Parts: sequence; C-alpha cells; structure tokens
Amino acid sequence: MQIICVSRGTFAGGKNLAEKLAAKLGYDCLGREGLTDAATRAGIPVGKLEMAVVGNRPLSESLAIEKERFKAFLTATLCERAFDRGLVYHGRTGHLVLPGVGQVLRVRVIWDQDHRIASIMERLDLSWQKARKYMDDVDEDRRRWARAFYNVDWQDPRHYDTVINLSHLSVDNAASSLVSLAQLPEFQVTPATRRAIEDLLLASRCRLAIGADERTRDTDVQVRSEHGRVSVTYLPRQEREARHIPEVLKGMEGIDELLCTMASTNLLWVQERFDPKSEALPQILEIAGKWNAAVELVQLTERSEQAAPSLEAESGDESVGAPTETEVETEEHGGILDDAASEEEALHDEGFKETRGRLIEAGRAGGYRIVPGGARELLAGLDRTAPYSLVVVGDVFLSKAASARKRLSREMVGYLSDNLRVPVIGAEELKTRYLFGPAQWLRLLIYGGVALLLFWLVITHQEEVLGFLSKEGRPHRILGTAVLLLFVPFFAYMYGHFARYVLRLFRLE
Repeated sequence: MQIICVSRGTFAGGKNLAEKLAAKLGYDCLGREGLTDAATRAGIPVGKLEMAVVGNRPLSESLAIEKERFKAFLTATLCERAFDRGLVYHGRTGHLVLPGVGQVLRVRVIWDQDHRIASIMERLDLSWQKARKYMDDVDEDRRRWARAFYNVDWQDPRHYDTVINLSHLSVDNAASSLVSLAQLPEFQVTPATRRAIEDLLLASRCRLAIGADERTRDTDVQVRSEHGRVSVTYLPRQEREARHIPEVLKGMEGIDELLCTMASTNLLWVQERFDPKSEALPQILEIAGKWNAAVELVQLTERSEQAAPSLEAESGDESVGAPTETEVETEEHGGILDDAASEEEALHDEGFKETRGRLIEAGRAGGYRIVPGGARELLAGLDRTAPYSLVVVGDVFLSKAASARKRLSREMVGYLSDNLRVPVIGAEELKTRYLFGPAQWLRLLIYGGVALLLFWLVITHQEEVLGFLSKEGRPHRILGTAVLLLFVPFFAYMYGHFARYVLRLFRLE
C-alpha cells in the first residue's frame, strides 16, 4: 500500500514518469484528470472551484465547503486505491491531502523551459509566443490552486523528498532511480503508516457522508480521526444542522467513538506528556472558553531523537556524542519501525486520556493525534488551511537537562512560528499573554494611572503648555519639538497598554 506522489508542471514529463514508475513497481497509476472527473460525477463542482481559483477570486461560503468536500474526496480515493497494491499518483501536490502519512514518497518533476515550450508547440500546434504564455498561465493557475487549497507554494522544494530534472535524464532512467529510492526504509509501509492511512480514510469518508446528506450538506465542519475516535468540529451558527451529524454517521464502519464540538476556531496544544493537574490545562480551558475554541491535542513521542535530524542536532548540542547501539540499529531501518510501539504507549498514557476527558467534559475537545517525531514531523502532519488561532508548546524534550530543554523548546516555538501564520507560544506564556490575573490588574492600574495623570496635567495646564510650545526662537522650537517627540509616543505607549488590558479584562481581545 505504498503511495508515491509525483507533482508536475505543464508538459514537464511528470505523467510519463509516473506511468513508467508504476509499471516498474507493479502499482496502480492515477492522474489528477481522472480524479477530477470522478469528483465531478460525484456532484462536487470542481469546475466552479477551478474558475474561482484561476480568477483569483475569494471563495464564497458554499464553494469553501465544496473545497473541503473535494479535498476529502481526493484523500479517500488515494487511500482506497493505495490499499490494493500501491499507488503512483501524478498531479498537483497530491501528498498534501495525506497529512500525517510520513512514508509518502514526494517527487517533484521539472524540465527545461525550452523543452516544455517545444512540447506544447508540437502537441497543441501553437506558436512559440503562445506556447510560452500557455505554460506560464497554467503554472500560475497551479500556484494559485496550491495556495488556495493548502496554503503552500507548490514550487518550494522543501515540500518534496526529491526533485527530478528530466532535461538531462531519460524518463526510463529517472523511473529506475525512483524505484531504488522507493525501496529505502524511510518509504516503507509500517503499522503506523497503515494506521495513519486508515484514520485519513475514515475521516474523509465521514466528511463525504456529511456533505452528501441534505440535512448537513451546507455545514462547515472539520473532521479528525485517531484510532477510530472521530471528532467533528462545527461553527456555532450551524448548531441546528450539526445536530443531525451523529445520525448521518451512525453505523459507519470503523467509528468507535464520535465526538461533536461546537467551536469558532481551534487551539493546538503540543506536549510529550499531558498532566490533567498541570497549571496549563485550566488556562487553556479558560482561553478556549473565551474564544469559543476547540482544543486539539498533539502528543510527541521520542522518535525525534532517533529517526530524523532534530532541531537539537542542527543547533550543535554538545551533549550529542557517538551513536549508541540502539541508535545504530534504529538508523538501519530509518527509525520507522518504532512508530507503532511509540503510539501504543502514548495511547495508554493515563495523563493523556484524563486530559482529553477534561476537555470533553468542558465541551472543548477537538481532535487529537500522536506524532512520532519533533517539530518537522508535526508541521508535516498539520492541515495548513485549518482555522488555528494559537499553538501552545508545553512540556517537550523531557529527557534533556533543564537548560537544554528550555533552549530546545524555544527553538521549537521559533521554528513553528516561522512556518505557521498563527501565534506560537510556550505554555508558560499563557497567563501573561492571554489571561487576566493579579499581575495584569497591577499593570492595568499602573498604565491607566500614568495615562490618566498625563492627560490631567495637559488638560489642566493648557495655557502653560501652549505658551511653552509657542515661544519664539530656534532653541525653544527645538526644545518644544523634542518634548513632543518624547511625550506623544510615551503617552501612546501607556494608553495603548491600558486599553489592551481593558479589552482583555472584558474578553474582547
């Protein structure tokens, strides 16, 4: 059930390469064109989506819902086809509809512009100028599609495991090289891979079922599945329609538990170990209540130190020495065979189960996932289009000394901040950044008192102030300008902080 995704540009040779590769491996080959035709037959308006994206127009609410249905259709189809005997898919960044499946081989195919233009001229009978314009227009359409659907730049090489340039390499030899690459341990199917695909398949089937039922067709939902536990998040204004979701999904094979949560946004809470008695849990619950948010839990396991380059290794930690016997054995199989054991251990973590139980009791439970790895694996498994408002990084790198743990946690926060367009903070910052306690009351009084004092002094001494600012002579004018340059920013700083704490006090931030 191996999956290989070949991302291609216009007339870049990707289709031929994918077909050759599938033939050599004995896998099925599926193209985007066949997928879109099947989606259209299933009632998804792919043409309207294409026109909206190509026209660079914002999607209407109904089209945004259809976009999620289309993504679910893509995910379900790829997962179903891969279960048979393996799959090679060629199209637009197909791996992005498989978040959390780390063993997908992601290939980007490029070709020299002159070769591409010549191929377009021959196939479409166009002049050089028209062929060049056609190539640029279609590539731009694909760029907009990837940005609108996945919020990524599809040409960024970081989204691929390898980039194949067919300008000086035959398609047959390129396919042979990919056969060898596909046989590496890092791209082999493991129990964790199979489970991740099963979860994606179940979640996408649930999303399609919700979209196919007339009672819930227009409901904007986020669906997550983890080991048969399905969580559905819906908007408050769609509470009436969402009441039918349990009935729509009743009897669907694979669902062991169904949880429906009403929320306007999502919070992502990342930890290695969850403790229901920690200070962070009530703080996160309070923030989730203020923002009407669902809390999605992510538990990191230890694979980040053995299977792949970690943030720690890149930062040059002096504590990293010669590999141990266990690490050498891990390198031989890429570390991927430990994933299932790590996930099973996490699933039986009582702290994790109790924390999720507290969230369910409060009506703030979103999905949850177990990520074998670190920041990079977490980022690879996230849906970039999901409505996250905050990412909280709690207790991570617990096996390290206190100083190393603090430094590595900051590096993880920085890495996620650089790659996500949402605030990312450490759990220790929750209280000072988003909650209101005694310290915030004190700051509110100080900032408000200083701002009020400055305002009162200016109002009650208007004549003196005007006289000082209107004195003749260059020295007085320079002095008056300097005073204004100092006073105005200082007053704005004090009043701005006072207003921020007032808004936070009344939960309007």
